[in-house]
Amino acid sequence: MKVVNLKPGQFVFGRSRAASELNMKESTVWKYMKLLEKLDSISLNSNNKFTVVTVDKWGDYQSHEDDDEQQKNNKGTTKEQQKNTNKNLKNLKNSSSSGSSEDPFDFYHENLQVGVTTSPFVYQQIEHWMNDVTPEIVLAAMKLSAKKEKRGFDYTEGILKKWIEAGVKSLEDARKFEQSFKETRKAGFKKPIKKEDFDLSD
Repeated sequence: MKVVNLKPGQFVFGRSRAASELNMKESTVWKYMKLLEKLDSISLNSNNKFTVVTVDKWGDYQSHEDDDEQQKNNKGTTKEQQKNTNKNLKNLKNSSSSGSSEDPFDFYHENLQVGVTTSPFVYQQIEHWMNDVTPEIVLAAMKLSAKKEKRGFDYTEGILKKWIEAGVKSLEDARKFEQSFKETRKAGFKKPIKKEDFDLSD
């Protein structure tokens, strides 16, 4: 086995082991790792067997102890860093899928990304919308896109913008809006639908 010389702030990461510990798919673990990299929390250096993770600004997080104390503590550093990274991944998953049995990232990857180039920016957009509305609403918009066989995230984002403008705040609002939207289009009206145009009292 190849010996890896790790610097302070680095550890060896295996996505299969992390996926097992976190009870997540390997593809989902890797997406979150790439998201942490995009957010400048970590840097990834991969080969065909493993990935060396570097915690960015690791030195800034360390207290200014004397050298002897640092050397003593460095032995447990890599395990602690890996534990913290796994904890961050779990938090990302929990925040993205709270209240929903489906993960918007997984749904996008399996249904809307087919034939579309992978882009970390898209996952940032999804994260942004999940924070702005809710993961459930983002997932509902993705499902509408999938029904219309619209790949990528542009069409989903268009749906979300339309819902925001109409004042949609819940899945029930979204359902009522879409029903009202269909009925309005059938009747031949072209004006944008506003919150007051569909009944939220039922």
